[in-house]
Amino acid sequence: MEDRGGWLNRDTSAAFRDYAAATHEALGDVISHWITLNEPWCSAFLGYASGVHAPGRTEGAEAMKAAHHLLLGHGMAIQAMRASRQTDSLGLTLNLYSVRPASDSEIDREAARRADGLANRLFLEPVLLGKYPEDVLQDTGSIEWFADHAEDIDTISTPIDFLGINYYSRHTVAAPADGVFADPSMVSVSPGSERIHLVDTGAPKTQMGWEIHPDGLIDVIAMAHARAPRLPIFITENGAAYPDQPDPDGTIADEERRRFFELHTTACADALALGLPLKGYFAWSLMDNFEWAFGFSRRFGLVYVDYATQQRRVKASGLWFRDFLSRTQRSA
Repeated sequence: MEDRGGWLNRDTSAAFRDYAAATHEALGDVISHWITLNEPWCSAFLGYASGVHAPGRTEGAEAMKAAHHLLLGHGMAIQAMRASRQTDSLGLTLNLYSVRPASDSEIDREAARRADGLANRLFLEPVLLGKYPEDVLQDTGSIEWFADHAEDIDTISTPIDFLGINYYSRHTVAAPADGVFADPSMVSVSPGSERIHLVDTGAPKTQMGWEIHPDGLIDVIAMAHARAPRLPIFITENGAAYPDQPDPDGTIADEERRRFFELHTTACADALALGLPLKGYFAWSLMDNFEWAFGFSRRFGLVYVDYATQQRRVKASGLWFRDFLSRTQRSA
């Protein structure tokens, strides 16, 4: 499929529908909850704009077409699976970011609008509201192409039963000093806004370089809830990578990760106290794993994996999470 254009080719949407339908049919006796796509922003913009992840292409604003075809494939898959079995719960997972301007200046607020548009609204609004954000299409020079494919929006906005959100960090963004946001010669995840830059707020960071802002988790839940007030929301991923090393006695004392989970599960409790429809939380991840283009160099797991021997050891964060779940169950 990639040799024929990958997600830049509309045929890939139909192929994905067929794949989802076949998987749904084969595994439907044991699976009742389904997520069509995980992080389509990554597939579209890291795959086709910046080339950081597979397929490694740097197509600039052409990546907008990949985003559209991913969402079209999602909608087609929802329709195919729902036609097969009405009782299953079907949804989509988006990686969303809390976005804030570096200052209250008009130009930094403009940077935040652009960053929020590409990272969040470009995916939330067609799925939940049945329309693309016009300002994002304008920023990326995509209005004409999307107008030619306007009939797809009904499929893309096929109702879902829940929304999954992967949350890792908050973005604080600033505008270029000269106020010129676009530079098509730059390889960037932000077509049309290539010269926006992230600002270091001084918050602690994970090994990925992602700032830790637990309050941003509440922001993204509220962002989705505002657009679909009756839709159940799950945090389908939340976690932190650190360069774990076993102590001589074999223990993995990953205090930074333990604290990360403590802060973010507290944020979940705060979201519930605000009346937000958070129905579940999943730590990323159970075990250390192959992490996109980073391979085995980033460890997110609650369980340490010795890749040479395949021996697994529960980290201190995993022991804490076990006890946290036990306490939560007893108090429920």
